[in-house]
Amino acid sequence: MTTPCQSYEDEKEALTLKVPKDEFEVVQHVPLGSAGRERNTLYLAPRRITDEEFNTAELNSLIDRMYAVMQAKLGVGIAANQIGKRLQLFIIEAKEDNPRYKVLGPVAKQVFINPTITQVSTLRKNFWHGCLSAHGEPRGNLASFEWIEYECQNEQGEMQKGRLDGFAAVIFQHEFRHLMGGTYLDLSQQLLDRDVLDAKIDKGELPFFESVDETLPLLIEGYQLGSAIEGTRALDLSR
Repeated sequence: MTTPCQSYEDEKEALTLKVPKDEFEVVQHVPLGSAGRERNTLYLAPRRITDEEFNTAELNSLIDRMYAVMQAKLGVGIAANQIGKRLQLFIIEAKEDNPRYKVLGPVAKQVFINPTITQVSTLRKNFWHGCLSAHGEPRGNLASFEWIEYECQNEQGEMQKGRLDGFAAVIFQHEFRHLMGGTYLDLSQQLLDRDVLDAKIDKGELPFFESVDETLPLLIEGYQLGSAIEGTRALDLSR
């Protein structure tokens, strides 16, 4: 496990686009009340990418390295603070042959910079989350909106608007949660080891991607529609 920002120099570098010579390590979840959480990038506010940083070799290199980590770990999404960078940036993609999620169908590769969520569905669905930043941890059941509409910028700084449904919307909300602060482990009240979970789902004993009511905790709890990330920390995940 890694806990970045152990020194003043590391803290400064976490706010830059600079990529290390060695491979990025995936930052791991630190439980509430545990040492090191207050200096872990998963729980520190990320900054916006500035106008001067768009369409630069540095930004493109960072995105390429993030994507390489996601592919190597068989992930379907990755946020900058998962690799020690306090930046409002994440990537999603689910390929048809992904061994974990192919049953849910493919999701096209998309890069989201300085994202906001502008509209959401009334309907919520459950999903049992895992995470690259929760290696070896149990899966957690949370609600997410069936569809979301978003605004963001692309690598060139151009404003983008769009809508995501189904699995793509779940991945977006999972990565958006990272930018808000924390992981599914900070929110879920239902946790199961993957083997147990898979067996129960196969037997039809647990809901999988089904409609749920508001009693199931929401993945992006605390977010105000249309708000910038830095103004969304309604949940105290920093302690």
